[in-house]
Amino acid sequence: MADTHVLFVEDDDVIREATQLALERDGFVVTAVPDGLQGLESFRAQRPDIALLDVMVPGLDGVSLCRRIRDESTVPVIMLSARADSIDVVLGLEAGADDYVTKPFDGAVLMARIRAVLRRFGHAGAAGQAGDGPDEGMAGGVLRFGDLEVDTEGMEVRRGGVPVALTPTEMRLLLEFSAAPGTVLSRDRLLERVWDYGWGGDTRVVDVHVQRLRGKIGQDRIETVRGFGYKLRG
Repeated sequence: MADTHVLFVEDDDVIREATQLALERDGFVVTAVPDGLQGLESFRAQRPDIALLDVMVPGLDGVSLCRRIRDESTVPVIMLSARADSIDVVLGLEAGADDYVTKPFDGAVLMARIRAVLRRFGHAGAAGQAGDGPDEGMAGGVLRFGDLEVDTEGMEVRRGGVPVALTPTEMRLLLEFSAAPGTVLSRDRLLERVWDYGWGGDTRVVDVHVQRLRGKIGQDRIETVRGFGYKLRG
């Protein structure tokens, strides 16, 4: 992860300084700021590879900052929330965050989640493009599902011939569905395959991303199979 640039927005001085030191010991280049307005300014000036945003920061809260970042870039975003059951978690994911970590967090867990996100993005976050290729073994070409076209080589999606802009996480989620149309994929499988959670995780991450994906490719394209998961209509 050498030279990987992390933007860290956290208003608690102790947490900000300790986390910055831990990230730097692991080889990351870190810009740490105490409020959302400085975070937005730093993001625009430096274009980091990944952003860690605390939900409750002054100036511009983390959720609003995530929305502003997502309006301009597909760079990966991890939200930091003080409560796992907080509505802020869902709001952050709906705003475009790719993952979240609950505070107080273990340093090793945070590092693992950062690395998982960067692997998922194929380190394309630095360029802010959904440019990571399909998983090994996935057939290339253009797959068609009604008016939906998924180009697994060009990493492009069109609906009714109109390009659809997806974040890298949304693209990987769609690729999983496209590889097995009509097959029910459990939330746990999607967490493992898309979010690299070999140990399990919060299924709200999957649910919110499925809702975001539906909003872009059609609400009826992905079907909920109650008690089991989701499937792509062929």
